[in-house]
This record gives sequence, C-alpha cells and structure tokens, in this order.
Amino acid sequence: MSKKDKAKTRRKPFFITLIDQIKQDKKAYIVFLVLSILILGVIVHSIIARRYENLFTGLLASALLLIPPFIEKSFRVKLPTTLEILAYAFVFCAEILGEIGNFYQTFPFWDLMLHAFNGFMFAAFGFCLVDIFNKSKRFRFALSPVFLAIVAFCFSMTVGVMWEFFEYAADTLLHTDMQKDLVLSGIDTVSLPNALGEKVTHLYDIQKSVIYTADGQIVEMAGYLDVGLADTMEDLFVNFIGAAVFSVIGYFYVKRRGRGIIAGQFIPVFSGEGDNTEQNEADASTKETQRQP
Repeated sequence: MSKKDKAKTRRKPFFITLIDQIKQDKKAYIVFLVLSILILGVIVHSIIARRYENLFTGLLASALLLIPPFIEKSFRVKLPTTLEILAYAFVFCAEILGEIGNFYQTFPFWDLMLHAFNGFMFAAFGFCLVDIFNKSKRFRFALSPVFLAIVAFCFSMTVGVMWEFFEYAADTLLHTDMQKDLVLSGIDTVSLPNALGEKVTHLYDIQKSVIYTADGQIVEMAGYLDVGLADTMEDLFVNFIGAAVFSVIGYFYVKRRGRGIIAGQFIPVFSGEGDNTEQNEADASTKETQRQP
C-alpha cells in the first residue's frame, strides 16, 4: 500500500474503514449486509412500536456485528471466512432471534447451543492472539502447544464470565431478563429454618410458590423461581465444554501446523502486512515451538 493510499485510509471515518475491512471477504460481506438490513428493520419496528428494550437489543446487535472487522483491523489478523460468517450469525441468533424473537423460551436448547459455540469460537480467538504474540519479534517468549491450549481455554472462559457480568448488569440496571429465570422443583438453602435443626434446609418436589407484592399482585407458579443462577451456571458449563473441545483441536493444530482441517476454518491468522522480517521470525518461532515438548 502506497503512502498516498495510507493517507486516504487515515482520512476515512472509522466506521467506513470497518466496512472496507468487511468487503475484503465477499461471502462474509454478503452475510453482514443481509443481517444488517434485518437488524435495521427490527430497530425501525421497535421505534414505531415504542419497544425500547427491543431497540436497545437491536442497537447492541448492530454494534456487535462490527467486532470481527474491528479485531481484524486492530490486531492485523485475517479471520477465516467460516469463522467470520459464524460470528455474524451468532450475534443475530443470540440478540435478534434469541432475545427479540423469544427463541430462548421457545427452544430450551437455544441458549446452551449458543454458549457452547461461544466457548468454541473464543478459544479460537485465544489461540490466534497468543500465537501472534508467540511469533512477534516484539515479545521474547515462546509457548509450547500445551500452554497455548491452556491460555486459549482461559481466554475463552474469561470472555464467557465477562458476558455473564454484562447480562447481570443489564438485568440490574435496565430491568431486562438476559439471565433467564428458571422454575425449579427443589432447592437446598441455609436461608430457611427447619424443624430438625439442620444447617441446610432441603426442599424437594415443590408444587407451588406464591408471590405477594406491595401493590396487591398475587403470582403463583408451579415450583420455585430461581433468579438467574441456574441459567448462569449452565451457560458457563457449556462455555467450558466448547472451550475445552477447541483447545484440544487447537493443540493438535499447533503441534502439526497446517494439518488441522477443522482448526484451520476457525483460527484467525496473522496478516503480517508490510513486515516480511517479522513474518520470517514468526515462521522460525513456529518451528521452535513445535520442537518443544
């Protein structure tokens, strides 16, 4: 890229540079464009219907769609087409279909499926980011495939925890229900007294709970209402499974660089624009990493 072209790029608004980044992959750009139009329709409908919670979700989805090109531009990586398309689809399935389309309630597996893929996908990002540092001449260290897998796994789990923090914050501040409340049939608690003098009270086969509010509302439900905890732990558990699965796949991919068909579709690669020296050192570092136990 010439200095003149770089100057033109710098003058462009940041949003436009992200769109230009997406356009480099035609298949991903088509998916991005279609989903963006659908989300825009949801936003307009939410404004007309005065559904401001849906409006917030639509705006959030629009912002999340820009994360893949932002990562590519900021970290100088190239996302595989498969990963980029699935990332866009993940945002649409989670925010538009899941939250606004009520898929989380209609299909019980929907939330678990997305969180499992979330763990899988961010483990791939973790491999990419650490592998970039592993190759870069700016960082003088080399990690074995085992440690790469461990760091990628921890990165994915951290992202999963941060997302649960976001859901809790939204539920607390905006009065949403992103951490879905579940009706359970039994609880073990130290908050309720019992006649046997035991520290933990065990309540099983709960048939009905009744809630009375100060304004006179009476709500009955067939069981005990768990406020988000069970959903959060299920989400983190399936995130754990997804992260663990890809960490194993990524380990063998790093161990035998270039032979992993599945991993190659998901692990971003360093673009190395304009720095052949660093790329050569990266290749040498990769060989050194592969020789380590």
